[in-house]
Amino acid sequence: MCRSIKTLRPPALPEEATDEEIRAAALQYVRKVSGFRAPAAHNREVFDRAVDEIARATAELLEGLEIRGVPVRTSASA
Repeated sequence: MCRSIKTLRPPALPEEATDEEIRAAALQYVRKVSGFRAPAAHNREVFDRAVDEIARATAELLEGLEIRGVPVRTSASA
């Protein structure tokens, strides 16, 4: 569906994904699903909220994944 979204986990990405990479993937997803590259002013709030929620969910997903052959990541906040 979103071919421009890159894989954000090893081995495709050797290091931990940055917040910027996660947000960029979330933005690409929302753009694809909504059909808007940039929303009109009256849709900006819901568009931005969707990007924020998807970025948060993506970060949680990546943090929780266990991948064979890759050491488990530890959260800096834990």
